Amino acid sequence: MSTDLHLPGRLGNPDATVETDGRCDPRLVPVAIQGYAPAVEMPPADASYEDCLAYCAALEGAMDETLALQLEAMPNFDHIDQSIETIRGTDDNDITLYIHRPKGADGPLPGLVHIHGGGMVILAAADPDSQRWRNTLAAEGLVVVGVEFRNGAGKLGPHPFPAGLNDCAAGVQWTHRNRAALGITTLTVSGESGGGNLSLATGLKARREGWVDQIDGIYALCPYICGAYADPPSELLSLVENDTYMLDCQEMDLLVTVYDPEREHGANPLAWPLAATASDLEGLPPHVISVNELDPLRDEGLAFFRKLLAAGVSAVARTVHGTTHGADQGMADIIPDVHRETVRSVVGFAKSLSGTSS
Repeated sequence: MSTDLHLPGRLGNPDATVETDGRCDPRLVPVAIQGYAPAVEMPPADASYEDCLAYCAALEGAMDETLALQLEAMPNFDHIDQSIETIRGTDDNDITLYIHRPKGADGPLPGLVHIHGGGMVILAAADPDSQRWRNTLAAEGLVVVGVEFRNGAGKLGPHPFPAGLNDCAAGVQWTHRNRAALGITTLTVSGESGGGNLSLATGLKARREGWVDQIDGIYALCPYICGAYADPPSELLSLVENDTYMLDCQEMDLLVTVYDPEREHGANPLAWPLAATASDLEGLPPHVISVNELDPLRDEGLAFFRKLLAAGVSAVARTVHGTTHGADQGMADIIPDVHRETVRSVVGFAKSLSGTSS
């Protein structure tokens, strides 16, 4: 056996790219090379809060063309009923909830509150990709509620932590109170990327405030939960291994500035769930943590999974090989087979819960 070690990604070759790495699903490579918004120039690492806000606004604007294409590609969901509710948040603000359920459903169904991605600072529940995801889950027999929370920047900002978290918690509590009217049995909280952060943080907040029994399960996809991207912790190898593969550590650190402008919440698990201790986690409902092999965020999700296990929480982790950040959830038309597996995983988890709450 050769004694030569070949470390993956940029651990073994600092000049590696998602194209040269060799592990990426070939269907994803062109999209991964392009990135989310290649035309937007990233400010320097020491950019001011105002410059970071401007960068986020530019990012969101640059994605408008992509969102328009996603709307054109939207499948027909005529078999899904869609409605809107407006509720009052804890800060006396309006929160829009988007509700999706199968038409003609016979009897109560599992419920899922969806919290969209965007680093807690950009994008919206009203965007086509989030609409499609909620409709896709509803088509599999769930009642799905999407929360339009306040963002740290962009069109729904600027509202730093904990505004968005407060809105997500309010949306979950409203859904629980209205289980009978909505026709739902169990309640899963789920989100991707920044929505993964907010899903996990909602569970932690619920436990801290004494209403965790309202949540039957949490499913976080590619969660953005570390917060220490300027100086990556040595145990989170993927922050080096996969840096610049769709996501860039410098860019993620700029988003930290937007979410937590004074950098005062780095050790607060409600802002950055990876900071949670065993005492924060004990008594939480079952979790699934899903990560992507070629995502810089992969190892922080797995580290959180291990913390859950150590705290006695029922937890399962899955790694979607060959995929970049969130690709299995958000790129249905490019990798439909992989996407279907993730849909099955989320729906299967929601349907497996016993529904301890009433």
